[in-house]
Amino acid sequence: MPRSTTLTLRFLQLFVGLFLYGASTALQVRAVVGVSSWTVLTEGLEHVVPWSFGSITVVSSGVILLFWIPLRQKPGIGTLLNALAIGPSADLVLWLVPTPSELVGRILLFVAGLLLLAVATAFYIGAGFGTGARDGLMVGLHERLGWPVWLARTVIEVSVVIVGWFLGGDVGAGTVIAAFAIGPMVQPLMPVFRRFPWSPERTTQDALALEARRVPASEVA
Repeated sequence: MPRSTTLTLRFLQLFVGLFLYGASTALQVRAVVGVSSWTVLTEGLEHVVPWSFGSITVVSSGVILLFWIPLRQKPGIGTLLNALAIGPSADLVLWLVPTPSELVGRILLFVAGLLLLAVATAFYIGAGFGTGARDGLMVGLHERLGWPVWLARTVIEVSVVIVGWFLGGDVGAGTVIAAFAIGPMVQPLMPVFRRFPWSPERTTQDALALEARRVPASEVA
């Protein structure tokens, strides 16, 4: 597969994954049974600044990237597109999808959002353009301060939930479920979205296999 085609398909995978990520966040918001940690903070900030959910998501991503500087993390194109694309897609789905009137409908909407979040996360990370601002913050604390990944993630998640709840964000059963479920849901999906013919890991493996099949010049009679 030509390099230009491979790169185009990787970018397409990235954009689809980011759109689905924003859509999944919006579905959780419309479910009103509790949202994931960073979404709690975003909802809380909606009570403070007169901006849309998506606009706050974009601006907060930019602020988080500033914390990358002392942590010596370097953003890639995927990081920047992550910061810019998820917010608008969340605003679009929030505009399209109303909150169900019945509890059963809201629970089903939350489950759909959670499943979509797992797929979207594996989808955009599988494109190989880097992680988002929030995941990079966790990695930076791990690499710069020597914290275990689980500790860095826990400190960040708990901190943003507390701040978001204090500002009026939606903390509920869904918040706890998302905190414990999303990791196990994403992990088995990651290999699936890294097996596409255009995936960076797949193309690297194919290149190594091709190189291994070549006959060294020294062996040519």
